[in-house]
Amino acid sequence: MRWDLDNDKAIAAAVRHARIPLCISDPNLPDNPIVFANAAFMELTGYCESEVIGRNCRFLQGPETTPESVQAVRDAIESCRVETVQIINYRADGTRFDNALQIGPILDDDGNVVFIFGSQLDVTEKRRQEEQARALANEELIHRLRNIVNVMSVVIKMSAREEPDSKTLGALVTQRLQALSDAHFRAITQPVDVGVNLGELAEGILAAYAPKGPMQFDLQGPQVALKGHLLSCMSLGLHEFATNSVKHGALGAETGRIALNWTVEAGEGDARHLVLHWAESGGPKVVKPERRSGSKIVNDLFVAVGGAITLDWAETGLQARVSFPL
Repeated sequence: MRWDLDNDKAIAAAVRHARIPLCISDPNLPDNPIVFANAAFMELTGYCESEVIGRNCRFLQGPETTPESVQAVRDAIESCRVETVQIINYRADGTRFDNALQIGPILDDDGNVVFIFGSQLDVTEKRRQEEQARALANEELIHRLRNIVNVMSVVIKMSAREEPDSKTLGALVTQRLQALSDAHFRAITQPVDVGVNLGELAEGILAAYAPKGPMQFDLQGPQVALKGHLLSCMSLGLHEFATNSVKHGALGAETGRIALNWTVEAGEGDARHLVLHWAESGGPKVVKPERRSGSKIVNDLFVAVGGAITLDWAETGLQARVSFPL
């Protein structure tokens, strides 16, 4: 028995009015033509029904459609299995879209393939957002890798001033560089679903960067547990602040200090905001940098979680205020 769309009114109506684009082809006819497509399919592709019915779905392919994705569609049809294939398709006006195509067989009571269904999902915007996030992560990582050599240089130089004995100096430098390395790896590998106290996070990072250890920084604030995207954002942001301080600010001077304090403030309704202040003192005279690579990355990190950041390049040291919703 073959399933007939016209006779099975309930199924036909469901397919016809579905909000997700759907088309059905008949593999028992030459070239497996489309025999039905719903209104959502027409809206997505920009074609009218008369331009779709009777044609093989390859008319949606174009210059950037890969042979691998086309072969994946063929393999799914030939093997009679349900598959999802990422394929680049094109609308009637020539614009491309990234299609998460789900394709599979429709069987009759005897297990014979009578139709092939295809549901289309436009994931172009999702792909664009993923690419932007990946580009930001890559930019941030490359920036940190370039900076770490400079940070290590300052740490070694200040350690040498502090400890003249070469053997002791070697052990001290090894210890500090190991702490710096550990702090960076924790920032990358910290599980996002594990809450970390902000005070512990800040202390671990600053202890790794401050050449003279805890005596160079002061932390004040309530218990605040960060996890998920907030943990990643704060961790990377503090690394960037500390890197800048070692290269250009307070942590690059033996008399330099960092004061880091934070509060939790009430917003509208039940909303809460974390407000963090970073203040440097005792370092070299500060000059506002002409290049914004580091500050732009920090800004992008906090804006991505709905936050805001202000930077004041005061002569006495960088003053920064960061706020974002918890």
